[in-house]
Amino acid sequence: MFRFLKNKSGMEMVQVAILIALAIALGVIFRSEITQFINNTFSELNG
Repeated sequence: MFRFLKNKSGMEMVQVAILIALAIALGVIFRSEITQFINNTFSELNG
C-alpha cells in the first residue's frame, strides 16, 4: 500500500508537478503586474 511512498522517482515527479502548478498559479494571479513590468521594460529599452 505504501510502496509508492518509497519510490523516489514517483516523489520527484510529484514535486515537479507541484512546482509547475505553483508557477502557473502565480502567473495567473500576477498576470497584470507581469504584463505591465514587461511592457515598461521594453518601452524603456526602445526609448
